[in-house]
Amino acid sequence: MAVTDEAIEKIKGMIVSGALRPGDRLPKESELAADLGLSRNSLREAVRALSLIRILDVRQGDGTYVTSLDPQLLLEALSFVVDFHRDDTVLEFLAVRRILEPAATSMAALRISEQQIDALTAQLDALGAEPSVEELVACDLEFHRGIVQSSGNSVLCSLLDGLSGPTTRARIWRGLTQEDAVSRTLHEHRAILAALRDRDAEAARSWATVHIASVEQWLRSTL
Repeated sequence: MAVTDEAIEKIKGMIVSGALRPGDRLPKESELAADLGLSRNSLREAVRALSLIRILDVRQGDGTYVTSLDPQLLLEALSFVVDFHRDDTVLEFLAVRRILEPAATSMAALRISEQQIDALTAQLDALGAEPSVEELVACDLEFHRGIVQSSGNSVLCSLLDGLSGPTTRARIWRGLTQEDAVSRTLHEHRAILAALRDRDAEAARSWATVHIASVEQWLRSTL
């Protein structure tokens, strides 16, 4: 095991064991290096690596702290990694989204408030019947994010947020090349909202699946 990897594992062990808790300040570099049997250089590299994935927060002049370790914060790294996808892997990301998002939409049907449904409806109404592709994609992202947030599962919400990069590109391509994409997307959004308003979890799941599968099917035919 590389020296830096060993240092990362030792700091991870302290956090997992509870020796370091969210919000705790790490001991001074010299003390921590001695306690863990590490060189200060390897410890410094480990801290730098863990700060990149939001495990640690290095505050200049104040010290290094364990972050909140909230799922949303930790899963930001997923979005960064997803941005490096190749075009031929977009379908794989869409397939994962097709598994997760209908489940989140089904959960939201039992938890979303009437006020939240009204807000999503107003958002669609404001979009109009003939939005630009860019406007539609922006609305689509906010629409699904609002629903997933209502599922009450922060991990699921963060995972789907991280997967939105390549699927956003797919939706733009679809809007530019498929004549009925805009009207179909708006129709599917309305159907999802109707299922949510009826508190029909299975219908909400089904419409969310249809919505994502239609993008996936179109993209599969174009690649």
